[in-house]
Amino acid sequence: MSAGRTAAHVGASANPVAGSMPARGRAAHEIAIAGATLVADPAGALYWPDERLLAVADLHLEKGSAFAARGVLLPPYDTTATLARLAKLIEHYGPALVVALGDSFHDGGGPARMPEISRAALATLQRGRDWLWLAGNHDPDPPQGVGGRVATELAIGPLTFRHEPSPHGADGEIAGHLHPSARVAQRGRGVARRCFAADAKRMVMPAFGAYAGGLNVRDRAFVALFGALSFTAHLLGVGRLYAIPAARCLSD
Repeated sequence: MSAGRTAAHVGASANPVAGSMPARGRAAHEIAIAGATLVADPAGALYWPDERLLAVADLHLEKGSAFAARGVLLPPYDTTATLARLAKLIEHYGPALVVALGDSFHDGGGPARMPEISRAALATLQRGRDWLWLAGNHDPDPPQGVGGRVATELAIGPLTFRHEPSPHGADGEIAGHLHPSARVAQRGRGVARRCFAADAKRMVMPAFGAYAGGLNVRDRAFVALFGALSFTAHLLGVGRLYAIPAARCLSD
C-alpha cells in the first residue's frame, strides 16, 4: 500500500475484454461520458470495459460500528453486506482494477474496527487485481492494513476519477460524495431511488454502502455542478436502470 496520497495517471488502453456484458437478470445500461462508453450497473457500480475498471463510490464501511461508538445502535452488518454485493460484481465483471472513490470507510478509525472476517473477505476481493483507494472527506488519510494503493485521484484517458466533484467545469469527471438519489411519481406516490447523475461531460455516482443515505438530485448542489436541471438521473431498479430527466424528478 502506498504510504501517502498521490494523483495516479494511467495511459488509455484499447483492449476490450470479455465480461463486459451484464450479469444474468441485468439489462445493459450504457452511459457515454467525454467519449468513453461506461456500463452503469443496477447495483450502483460503474464498469469501463475498455480498461477493465470497476468503480464504486462511498462504501462507508464500518458506519455501523462508528454509530455504535456514539451510542447509536445499528445492526453491525453493513460492512459484510456491502462487501458481499461488491463480491458479486467483481465475480461477474472480472476487473483488472477496482477504484473506490473515497469515503470507503465512514471514519479514520474504520479500518482498525473492521473485524477479521471482513478483512479476509476484502483481501480475497483484492487478490489478482489492482485496487485503488481514493481519499475522501470521511477518510482523508491512507487506510492501514487493508491492502491496495492510495491516491487523491486517478486519470485515465479522457476520464478523471475523484471523490468530490469539482465546482468548476470538469469534462470527463467521475465523482462520488453527493450520494445522488431521485424521487419520481409511481402509481400516485413518490418513490425514491439511488441514482447516477450524469450528462455527456461528467457523472456523480450513487453511494454503494449499505448504510449510506442520499441527496435529492433537485438539490442546488447538483444544479450548481451541471449548470441546470439538464442532466439525467439514472435510477437504480431491480435488474435495470431507469433514465429520467432531472427536470422531471420530484423535490422532497
